[in-house]
Amino acid sequence: MQNVLVFGASYGSLFAMKLVMAGHAVTLVCRDDEADLINRKGTEVRLPLRGDADVTIFRSGDQPGSLAATTPVAVDTSNTTLVIFAMQEPQYSAPEIEQLVKTIAMQGLPCLSIMNMPPLAYMRRILGDDTGALAPCYAAPRVWDHFDPDLVTLCSPDPQAVRPPDQPLNVLRVGLATNFKAAVFGNPAATTILRELERDIAATRFNGRDVPVKLRVHESVYVPLAKWSMLLTGNYRAITRADPRSICDAVHTDLEASQSIYSWTQDLVAFLGASPEDHVPFAKYAKAAESLVNPSSAARAIAAGAHQIERVDKLIQRIARTHGRHNHELDQIVTIVDDALAANA
Repeated sequence: MQNVLVFGASYGSLFAMKLVMAGHAVTLVCRDDEADLINRKGTEVRLPLRGDADVTIFRSGDQPGSLAATTPVAVDTSNTTLVIFAMQEPQYSAPEIEQLVKTIAMQGLPCLSIMNMPPLAYMRRILGDDTGALAPCYAAPRVWDHFDPDLVTLCSPDPQAVRPPDQPLNVLRVGLATNFKAAVFGNPAATTILRELERDIAATRFNGRDVPVKLRVHESVYVPLAKWSMLLTGNYRAITRADPRSICDAVHTDLEASQSIYSWTQDLVAFLGASPEDHVPFAKYAKAAESLVNPSSAARAIAAGAHQIERVDKLIQRIARTHGRHNHELDQIVTIVDDALAANA
């Protein structure tokens, strides 16, 4: 059994549910009100099983593993074997979060990120130590200074899930039940933990039926970067100068333009070292996007008045320019997001 610490009780509760269904012990790091609710009532994930028209409700208290919640200042890492980063990147700038993350780094705990924004320590595995130019893309770049890059890996957060606005904070609904795709650690012992979780989650059954949303572990460090094409094509283009639009509309309103930005981003990741098998074909993504009928989390956050969001758009732009590559559509995306955040601020 692994003892897993998960930062974030929103999207992180999906990964946490998969772990407790597989018999592991999970502690969610979250706000006071969330921790109190979860410790009293557990979490609930509404997940569609293959072939069913409606969702199946999974409750943490019904699972073989254990789930608890705590605040950042009360975390005890003495028995932790793996850390999951599932909060939005700007949230790591909070002093109590920054201190806890520094403690985790100094203890040498393996950390798996399911953020859209890859930790700077992970980017060092891809680009080497010269990542200083990327720091302005992060709300909290110094948080990642103390990590051994071999103990940080990235998982593409492909499953789509939201907290229903009419439900309590401990409820999560999965809209697209795809898989988490993680790269191996640079540290073999840490990768062994990932492989164990992969096997245990794959073996989970509900009334004899297979349960979607698996963990898939890949040898290539570029596999999680396949999400970059999806983010630029759908998530960030859901942000407009007017009201936010759904990811489906962002992709399908002008399919030719969508394929262009998608392919350009794939080419950039290939230039960095990815192989063709590391990518997701545009047709497959476009088909999946048909079911994404809500705005992206980034678009919803801006519409709600946020003045900081994860800036994967700016990160990709900065990396591309470093290598003499430019894309007009990407430049427009970055400008629109910059202007929206500035207006909110």
